[in-house]
Amino acid sequence: MHITEEIRERHTLAVIVDNEPGILARIAGLFTARGYNIESLTVTDISDDDLVSRITIVTSASAHVMEQIIAQLERLVPVHKVTDLTTHGPHVERELALVKVAGTGDHRIEALRLAEVYRAHVVDATIGSFVFELTGGSEKIDAFVALMKEVGLVEVARTGVVAISRGSEAA
Repeated sequence: MHITEEIRERHTLAVIVDNEPGILARIAGLFTARGYNIESLTVTDISDDDLVSRITIVTSASAHVMEQIIAQLERLVPVHKVTDLTTHGPHVERELALVKVAGTGDHRIEALRLAEVYRAHVVDATIGSFVFELTGGSEKIDAFVALMKEVGLVEVARTGVVAISRGSEAA
């Protein structure tokens, strides 16, 4: 590693924004224009009057680059607040996945056994396939998907990471 190279770390950002057309495109464009990768992106309305949304962004960057990203996000007019949950303190991250697995006989039995171990729920079943619903950390979902490849993985749909700080205060 060169002395000038900085260690890239995974960061989870909570961005509170006005719920207006184009804001998501502006934020994604900020990342794209500067060559920053977005690993996960989720958006939801968080107000009773539909005027404010929370965007959760997972990205990897050095501490220096992360400071730049946050500063650039804070300069956008519809952005109210940016919190790096990774450095803010303890937080909880979860993701939801729907995992379709096809198989019969022993593969079908093994898929059900593994699903029970991972606390995945069957949300659809046919004679030849299952759709499992699984929530948890990204690593747990990655591990489940890897195991399902051995018994008949067909398709995976994932929500992306949602995160919230622990404790009684908002991030």
